[in-house]
Amino acid sequence: MQKISDILKKFNPVQDKYISREFQSYGIYLAEQLNDYKHKSLYIKLAKTTHRSILEKTLSYVKDSNIDKKGALFMWKLKQLKDAHKEKMKTNEK
Repeated sequence: MQKISDILKKFNPVQDKYISREFQSYGIYLAEQLNDYKHKSLYIKLAKTTHRSILEKTLSYVKDSNIDKKGALFMWKLKQLKDAHKEKMKTNEK
């Protein structure tokens, strides 16, 4: 067993403050990678509602680019990939 004092020494309230789910952690990761902390709640919502493969493809596209506004490029590419995914799903239904 550990002492309570040892557990409290390891606890970091700044880092572990409000993140309790995996999608929240991934949303924060996206905000860090895009250097867009101002819109971290948007990235958390995207991590919750959007398929992870689409987010990963979009992030890899943005990482390879050399642009200042990575958040804007991320949203643009995300819309393109979502639309392509919807079209693919429509053609598979027919």
